[in-house]
Amino acid sequence: MIQFHHVTKRYPGGFEALSNVSLHLPRGEMAFLTGHSGAGKSTLLKIVSLIEKPTRGQAILNQINLGTMPRKRIPYIRRHIGIIFQDHQLLFDRPVFDNVAMPLIILGYPRNEIARRTRAALDKVGLLSKEKAMPITLSGGEQQRVGIARAVVHKPMLLLADEPTGNLDPILSREIMQIFVDFHQVGVTVLVASHDLGLIEELGKPVITLNRGQLIHNDFGDFDGG
Repeated sequence: MIQFHHVTKRYPGGFEALSNVSLHLPRGEMAFLTGHSGAGKSTLLKIVSLIEKPTRGQAILNQINLGTMPRKRIPYIRRHIGIIFQDHQLLFDRPVFDNVAMPLIILGYPRNEIARRTRAALDKVGLLSKEKAMPITLSGGEQQRVGIARAVVHKPMLLLADEPTGNLDPILSREIMQIFVDFHQVGVTVLVASHDLGLIEELGKPVITLNRGQLIHNDFGDFDGG
C-alpha cells in the first residue's frame, strides 16, 4: 500500500525533515507513526497525502509514484485517502451534517446518496443525533469525531491521522483510537501519527518510529527500498 524507497525531504532553507527513509506499510494494516515533535511524522503523512513531494527517493501509494504525479491527477488520488488533523479544521459556520457531507458534495454525489452516507458516517462515530448541531457547541472529542466522520464518508482505502488525540484527555483518546481500530477491522489501511506511547502500547499495533527525520524502528521489519 505505502512504500518509501530512500525518501529524503528537504525544505527551502536546508532543513531536512526526512533523511533516507525506507519503509513498507502493507494493505489492510494499521500502524502507529511515533517520534518526538519535529521527528518528521507530519512530513511523512504530507508526502503520502500529496501535500508535499519527496526531494529524493520514491514514495509509492498503491503502486503509484507520488513524486511524479501530475498535478491534475492529485485530486483523483486523494479521493481514496481520508485525512484527520489534530485541529479538526471544521467549518464553524455550517452544521455537523454539512461538514461531514462536504467531500461528497465536492465529488458530485447525488443528494440522496450524500444524505445516506453522511448519516452512516455520523452513526459510526456516535454523533447521528448531532447532525444539526453547530461545531462550536460540541466538545473537543465530539469535534474530532466529526473530523473522522468527514474523513471516512467517501469510504477511503487509506486513513491517515496526524496526532488526532493530541488535545484530548485519556478517556476520549481511547475512544478515538478505538474508532480507528474499528475501521481497520473492516479492511481500511490506517496510519496514525501519535506521541501517546502508553495508548499505543495498550492497543498492541505495529509501530514505526522516526528520530530527527531518520527511521529508527519498524515493526514490519527492514525494508531497503529496493
